[in-house]
Amino acid sequence: MSGTAAVLEAHIEIDAPPEQVWTVVSDIARMGEWSPECRKVIVFGAPREGTHLVGFNRRRWVLWPTNSRIVRYEPGRAIAWKVFTNRATWSYELEPIEGGTRLIERRDMPPAGIVPFAGLFGKVFLGGVESHDVELQEGMHATLDRIKSEVERS
Repeated sequence: MSGTAAVLEAHIEIDAPPEQVWTVVSDIARMGEWSPECRKVIVFGAPREGTHLVGFNRRRWVLWPTNSRIVRYEPGRAIAWKVFTNRATWSYELEPIEGGTRLIERRDMPPAGIVPFAGLFGKVFLGGVESHDVELQEGMHATLDRIKSEVERS
């Protein structure tokens, strides 16, 4: 997988109806509360398809911004945004299940793979694309655990 990023996916079952989970997940400005890497997200306008997002990420001593746009917005079902720097699409999908909701977090990459700048940045500052993907996968599980705790607590 040299220089290419994998599709990453994680899911969790939450003891709450999709409407309750959606209230938390769709509040993208709070992503910094849940994600181990994303520290802050600024949302320019109401969340909907086309809304611009600026994120601020941190891994150890490395800080970097991301510039994204919401590409899918289905209230109660799914939200996704495309990061222009590396062309990744991050999404959350909600599936009703008996007794609650399955929440799926996914990172998709385009068929052409990661853009050269993002690959170089990953190699120089993040320990390589492959090792960063391992961290991202672990971070997805941590993010979902934190969202689950938030939803079930309220």
